Amino acid sequence: MRALLTSLTIISAISLSSAAFAASTTSSTIRALDTKAMTLTLKDGTSYRLPAGFKGPGLKVGEKVTVAYEMIGKKHQATAVTPVQ
Repeated sequence: MRALLTSLTIISAISLSSAAFAASTTSSTIRALDTKAMTLTLKDGTSYRLPAGFKGPGLKVGEKVTVAYEMIGKKHQATAVTPVQ
């Protein structure tokens, strides 16, 4: 019984840590920001879908930001966008 519990604990820990690595981050300059279409495009041309109800804290084109995102299929889904200080 103890061996089973130990195995389950290890498997759970591995599963949770894998989920944490699913998200990625990148930092770049904003090329375009469309709050109506809920998209953000960075200088390298990569577009990110912004989360529902996103209210950019005064973000504007030309500002450097860090974007945390997940890949949903072949699309980038932003989970957080923060200005770089």
